[in-house]
Amino acid sequence: QVQLVESGGGLVQAGGSLRLSCAASGRTFSSNAMGWFRQAPGKERDFVASISWAGGITYYADSVKGRFTISRDNAKNTVYLQMNSLKPEDTAVYYCARSGERVATRTTVWGSWGQGTQVTVSS
Repeated sequence: QVQLVESGGGLVQAGGSLRLSCAASGRTFSSNAMGWFRQAPGKERDFVASISWAGGITYYADSVKGRFTISRDNAKNTVYLQMNSLKPEDTAVYYCARSGERVATRTTVWGSWGQGTQVTVSS
């Protein structure tokens, strides 16, 4: 059973930065793609970014390209989301997810989810 625990959320002004972390348990972390999703109030959960098992392939939603960067440290079983130039529309609960595949996109089945961390961007 994989457990994912997000951290790093908070309140930030527009234009600011935050770095989210997701710590994963389990020995298979380095074998699987990881991703970040977000859900704003009253909206569906949306794909934000994903990273392949070794970190060489990344995908981003158009809305965050050039502002967000996903990375991973397999030695620490942790995946990160660096968020720069934040906008009020980035306000959401951000979720970490683990795929059963080595490379995953927005349409891949994501089998494990964290509890989420709140990001609020004020204008």
